[in-house]
Amino acid sequence: MVTEVNQPGRTPQSLIRNFCIIAHIDHGKSTVADRILQLSGVVAPHEMRNQYLDRMAIERERGITIKSQAVRVPWKVNGTEYTLGMIDTPGHVDFTYEVSRSLAACEGAVLLVDATQGIEAQTLSNLYMALDDNLTIIPVLNKIDLPSADPDKYGKELADLIGCDESDILRVSGKTGEGIAHLLDTIVAKIPAPHGDPKAPARALIFDSVYDSYRGIVTYIRMVDGEIRSRERVRQMGLGSAHDPIELGVISPNMTPCTSLGAGEVGYIITGVKDVRESKVGDTITTERNPATKPLPGYSEPEPMVYAGIFPMDNVQFPDLRDALEKLQLNDASLTFEPETSVALGFGFRCGFLGVLHMQIIVERLKREFGLDIITTAPNVDYKVVQEDGTSVEVRNPSQFPDGKIREVEEPMVLADIVTPKEFIGEVMDLCQKHRGQMKTMEYLSPERVDIEYRIPLGEIVFNFFDQLKSHTKGYATLNYTRDGVQKADLVKVDILIHGEKIDAFSAIVHRDSAYSYGVMMTKRLQKLIPRQLFEIPIQAAIGARIIARETISPMRKDVLAKCYGGDITRKRKLLEKQKAGKKKMKLLGHVQVPQEAFIAALSTDTGAEDRDTRDKIRAARRKAQA
Repeated sequence: MVTEVNQPGRTPQSLIRNFCIIAHIDHGKSTVADRILQLSGVVAPHEMRNQYLDRMAIERERGITIKSQAVRVPWKVNGTEYTLGMIDTPGHVDFTYEVSRSLAACEGAVLLVDATQGIEAQTLSNLYMALDDNLTIIPVLNKIDLPSADPDKYGKELADLIGCDESDILRVSGKTGEGIAHLLDTIVAKIPAPHGDPKAPARALIFDSVYDSYRGIVTYIRMVDGEIRSRERVRQMGLGSAHDPIELGVISPNMTPCTSLGAGEVGYIITGVKDVRESKVGDTITTERNPATKPLPGYSEPEPMVYAGIFPMDNVQFPDLRDALEKLQLNDASLTFEPETSVALGFGFRCGFLGVLHMQIIVERLKREFGLDIITTAPNVDYKVVQEDGTSVEVRNPSQFPDGKIREVEEPMVLADIVTPKEFIGEVMDLCQKHRGQMKTMEYLSPERVDIEYRIPLGEIVFNFFDQLKSHTKGYATLNYTRDGVQKADLVKVDILIHGEKIDAFSAIVHRDSAYSYGVMMTKRLQKLIPRQLFEIPIQAAIGARIIARETISPMRKDVLAKCYGGDITRKRKLLEKQKAGKKKMKLLGHVQVPQEAFIAALSTDTGAEDRDTRDKIRAARRKAQA
């Protein structure tokens, strides 16, 4: 049973320090957070485990942070106890929106850099976001205990980047705990206290929320002004809804109820509401008794980078899929979705994601947390198509691409920031140019490391560009990208026809130069996936009315002459002519049913050469389809 924390003398605002840990993926954020929890004493030694703040099983399996996690820890400096509000953030580019929301809830940021790898692409991106929010930056080199660490070399890189002395860069080891205590002392000394008015009407920013099956929506808030007391009726200023809280508390590191939350504190509030539409990240909470007149600025709406269709294997699960997406959207504000209908796949949703990894995580959570069997179409981006009559169409799905004459097509562009060792400059430039990239800048971060900026179509990035980049640079290059307007491009829609019938789920919008290779790849893949019939099945790829690729599934043949032994040849010829006429009629009336397993394998996000994974999917689909 959890006891309520009595707060007669709540922590003064001057003794609160709110900070987040930002870094490139796999630079040790979660490990440093573990040592901070351990050193502050909020987690008992027998309860401690690696990646303590990573609550989802998928985070622990992949070894990455997907959700930001806020926790409150105490720390004493010269006999004075301070309250530290720490937020552990994700490092992958696809979860940048999580990082931006965390930065808005803090006054400072610990910029973590791996002492064995140095500055990476996402390091730069996170640093610029923190500077835009006017946060105090504390630069830290992590993993100094490793034999391959070179803190002097990368410390100079980091000092040149931030514009500080090398002596200002802290050196820590998240694994051994070396330097963590000094880091916490520095946080207390350098990061300013929250700047809110404790006597003003209450205003709290909703920076995250999660759905609890038993208690409803759990809303995470950062108090900016005033005070909210337990059981005091509150109102969401954006939605206009009012609720009576059933619990108010802080996370240290588990949920701990308290009597009130004041200016500068980070905590949670539970109202018991189970309608996911009753909470919105970025909204402002105030009290009914003494309401604020002006809401907080909140957050900018996330802009999806990648779109994909998600359909239930069985249409009976469509309502369950909708409910699951609504609950995930509550937990992940960067997810967007709208209903969609496909001739081949039935009813589903067109979902917007911040990247391919974001899409993979959402799909995995739908399967694990909600037990849904789903089919996901290949990811694509949004285009603007201008027709001959001047009307423009926003296209997020290949089926929306107009069939008439096209005047021009605009595709979204990104600025790709690639950090690579200098020996791979040629391979990186060659790869970017193959993906229609235009070089913008090239800057040496050090004599061995280069920061190259390219302007590349987003459609070229979302498929397998990152995998190819890692392959070309032996895993040393890193990538970060941001939107950068649009450009006109020669894009076409490639349709896939099976037995003359267009299957909308297999259509794709590609550059004209890549259309033939896409058509050949899809026709060959479907030829292996679709089971044979008693009649010939043509599989064609077409641009409009022009066929650009074709494969044929040969028919199964019944031996009608097996029962003939001897006798006149005219009898055999009669049976063969009858079979020929039957096959001709069957070809006219026959309908090809594409099995669900074929959709799953054919719509694999790997559009390059068939790797071992894809071949396994194809073999499994063929066995199941022919059973």
